[in-house]
Amino acid sequence: MPHAPRELTVRPLAGPQELGLFRQQLSYVLDHELADDLASGRRRPGWMWVALRGDRVVARLAWWGRAGGPPLLLDYFDLDDTLPGPERDEVGLRLLETATAVVVPAGTKRPEYGRFVPPDWREDPAVREAVEARIRVMERSGARLLVERLRLEWRAGTPVPADGGRLRFRPVEGREDLLALMAPVMEGTLDAHGQADLASGLSAREAAEKHYDEELAGYSTPREWWRVAELPDGEPVGFVIPARNDYNPIIAYIGVLPARRGHGYIDDILAEGTRVLAAQDGVARIRAATDLGNVPMARSFARLGYVNFERSFDMVWD
Repeated sequence: MPHAPRELTVRPLAGPQELGLFRQQLSYVLDHELADDLASGRRRPGWMWVALRGDRVVARLAWWGRAGGPPLLLDYFDLDDTLPGPERDEVGLRLLETATAVVVPAGTKRPEYGRFVPPDWREDPAVREAVEARIRVMERSGARLLVERLRLEWRAGTPVPADGGRLRFRPVEGREDLLALMAPVMEGTLDAHGQADLASGLSAREAAEKHYDEELAGYSTPREWWRVAELPDGEPVGFVIPARNDYNPIIAYIGVLPARRGHGYIDDILAEGTRVLAAQDGVARIRAATDLGNVPMARSFARLGYVNFERSFDMVWD
């Protein structure tokens, strides 16, 4: 008779000293960031959970947040793909639900789940099954897929077009200066997160304020990097937010006003944001992302030499 599976133990890490256990059997592209994240407070042992059979980790998950704040993103969810499919899914679901009940305060919305995957993940049957298994478990817990995104990278040495003079650029003059441009950009946006905010009942102005306060205001890099694009007569065309997050220089946000779309201005604005970051000392790469369905933005990144090195999934609980 086959042996019954060993009893499953589900628990958080006892402390930073158990980081080796968390990394022992399973791997993910963010593993090299874990030690620094723990040291800086972006992760906490109580936000990092494992499912164990004996001393073997058969599943793990972890949340990320800003130092001193609540968990903002569930960005680790790894399963032992050698387990039979139904057993693997049950282990994952038990880990997810047990950890969430402890980490996420009752009555609050669950943080979004984000997962990085190879750009060609659908073409490799083993990789596709692993990705879809995680999506299935998330769906069983009540989550839904919000968007698949392209993750993009400009690499040092890639030519950046010189300013062609079609537009002039000035620094953003403050929160209100930027919000006055962000609000109309939200109307007709192809960004799934923006669309979800509007669908929830927020006005375009409220959605812009939410995005500014929850993301843009958190960047510590100089606001002088932020650019408004204008026609020679001073009429605004759009904006770009070059910044640096905790890991990389990034194009944090970029937009063209609805009345100015269709004239190729996005390339000029993206080039300006790229120039700002590429001019900083020691910049080896610039990261960016755009929704798979935002074809005009993806094409602009490609024209500027950005490479699609990864994709990501964002899943949400309503």
